[in-house]
Amino acid sequence: MPLSGWPSREPPTRWRYLAALGAGALLPFALAPFGLWPLLLISAGALFWLLRDARIPGRAFRLGWYYGVGKYGVGASWVYVSIHTYSETPAWLAALLVAGFVAGMAVFTALMGMAFHALARLRENDPVGVALMFAVIWTVVEWLLTWFLSGFPWLFAGYAFLDTPLAGLAPVGGVLLVSLAAVMTATLVVAAPRRLGVLAIPVVTWLAAFGLGTVSWTERGGAHDVALVQGNIPQSIKWTPDGVDLSVERYRELTKTVGDTDIVVWPEAAIPDYLRRRKGFIEAQRPGSGDVVTGIFVAEATADGFDYYNAAMSTGGGVYRKRRLVPFGDYLPFESLLRGALAFFDLPMSGTSAGAAEQPLLKAGGIDLSMAICWEIAYPRAVAMSVEGADALVTISNDTWFGASIGPRQHFQIARMRAVENGRYLLRATNNGITAIIDDRGDVVDRLPQFEPGVLTGSIHAMSGTTPFGLWTNWPLFVALLAIVVGVLSFRPRR
Repeated sequence: MPLSGWPSREPPTRWRYLAALGAGALLPFALAPFGLWPLLLISAGALFWLLRDARIPGRAFRLGWYYGVGKYGVGASWVYVSIHTYSETPAWLAALLVAGFVAGMAVFTALMGMAFHALARLRENDPVGVALMFAVIWTVVEWLLTWFLSGFPWLFAGYAFLDTPLAGLAPVGGVLLVSLAAVMTATLVVAAPRRLGVLAIPVVTWLAAFGLGTVSWTERGGAHDVALVQGNIPQSIKWTPDGVDLSVERYRELTKTVGDTDIVVWPEAAIPDYLRRRKGFIEAQRPGSGDVVTGIFVAEATADGFDYYNAAMSTGGGVYRKRRLVPFGDYLPFESLLRGALAFFDLPMSGTSAGAAEQPLLKAGGIDLSMAICWEIAYPRAVAMSVEGADALVTISNDTWFGASIGPRQHFQIARMRAVENGRYLLRATNNGITAIIDDRGDVVDRLPQFEPGVLTGSIHAMSGTTPFGLWTNWPLFVALLAIVVGVLSFRPRR
């Protein structure tokens, strides 16, 4: 039976599933590169509307699954580019692999739908409480995606609100607290569109977020000159001997133009070779009294042979080994079964090991840098835990794998959110874009165009102090979630 106070008439089931699919497909358009953030409110509100009177758990599961298919089918479509274009996988097989990935990821939203159905049945006379619980469940699922089975922390609702007042919540509780506020706004409007007392909740939330956005959680220190180098080495030759030679020559020539700069940053695997063979070359490129920070591979001898790492090093001191590895890109799951079966399962350097959870900061240009390589920047808690004592953030990447798709621009938006959460300048150097300098508020100071070689010069400020998220990571979020749950359960709706 539909929840009390809500319409009992419902459209035929097939139309509900199509509506869920369409609502999910709307969500990515709220994110980069489109930036139509109101669509996130429509998307989440539509799923809530569809689920709130689903009569059986199975229907709620299927509605959630269709929503997830739309969400990931559009939002993660860039996976196809890396599998087909750069891994030489036939189009039909690449499409099949992507379809399997999308179907699997949609299970998370399917389980969200079923969990919501179970809780909604317990609060049939409390549409406002049910709306709040939907926002809680949504946020908990996003949190699960930051760690469960290595995680897929992508397409989170909060990223859509990076350039809105809700971003003021990010330094307090991270992107997930922004997600909670956004989804809560959508569901409360759907649940009680004419109850001013209820609508006051999202209004107050947005005003509070705006106020928090005016707080300076960290302090700016001295300025340091920086240069970010974008080599734009074609992916088709990057891992060949000719590609290595081209990389060496291009980064040498581009770095010559920066003059006496404090810090020069090259991207992930800028020179696709090992540090022991290229350390002398990298040292020779130091810009006067400054330092070079670059992505490079590291091989370390063990009792059984060698461990290989996707790493970064600084001529000022320190080597960082990537901690969060990308399945198929950095390592191959079920290697004994999959290795050699397809070109996609034999990507260059897909046999690397994970670095230690705690690693020292890199030193460059007289300051300390917290490093995140490519995929790692999408993990809010991991980045926050590595920021202690750091003056700035650096992330290096090679998004060439995803061509001109929406993936690199989504990745860039995610990186901007890390700067907001931690109150730090962020230097982002990539092979072919988006290379940029981002300030401690998440604003883009300057950037290079994609798909062109170039050097971006500018300056950053060394930052001191810690944001609440940097200090407590997800605990403010957990407190907010618990407060909502306790408040809903404590309220006794009228019958």
